Amino acid sequence: MHIQETHWTSAGMTASAVGPSGNGRDMGEGARTTPLRVDAQRNLEHVLRAAREVFGELGYGAPMEDVARRARVGVGTVYRRFPSKDVLVRRIAEEETSRLTDQARAALGQEDEPWSALSRFLRTSVASGAGRLLPPQVLRVGVEDGVAKEDEARVPQQRQSATDSPELRLVEQRQAPAVESTSLGDDAGAATLLEVVGRLVDRARAAGELRPDVTVADVLLVIATAAPSLPDAAQQAAASSRLLDILLEGLRSRPA
Repeated sequence: MHIQETHWTSAGMTASAVGPSGNGRDMGEGARTTPLRVDAQRNLEHVLRAAREVFGELGYGAPMEDVARRARVGVGTVYRRFPSKDVLVRRIAEEETSRLTDQARAALGQEDEPWSALSRFLRTSVASGAGRLLPPQVLRVGVEDGVAKEDEARVPQQRQSATDSPELRLVEQRQAPAVESTSLGDDAGAATLLEVVGRLVDRARAAGELRPDVTVADVLLVIATAAPSLPDAAQQAAASSRLLDILLEGLRSRPA
């Protein structure tokens, strides 16, 4: 008789067959993996959705207990899927970075007009709420000579609790001590995002439609700034759209 032994990883779980002697045949690397059960897969999706919501509202310093509560599962279920908070944070940050990169590529490929491509990317990204989940390293580029000091990087403050004022303020970025800085997104993924957005910026600048002093960091900061987390969904959408209209006007070049 074979016993099914389950191994948990950051992406979910894999299974290996274990014989009566206790010696298992690893079915992970390069071999077929057993799919998650339907209920386990559903729980994983709930956890990921809850993590995006909680981190988007409270920042990456939010505790795992808040994620579990939002997902309506026990905190042990969260830790079985993700053995540490760093693993969950990395997963969410990488997914959001990848989403933004795809949106930037779509804008480049589907819009011939440079300004239309840049504004489409910004509107799509802000509407998706990705700005609230950007890893800090993508906001620390291009301030002066392509390098920004960490303590000078400034991003919108995320809400600290559901009862906080929704007023948006610019504050110094402070990494939550519970999360390692290396956890917030894959460096390769962040570099790809910066490269693709850089092409949007270069095209719009070369066409004379973007202010010459606007950098990639400025564009990403617009995404973060124009994605406030407000308690009412309709109010949030209206505020984001209005704020983005104002910021886009500030990005455009003006005739001399």
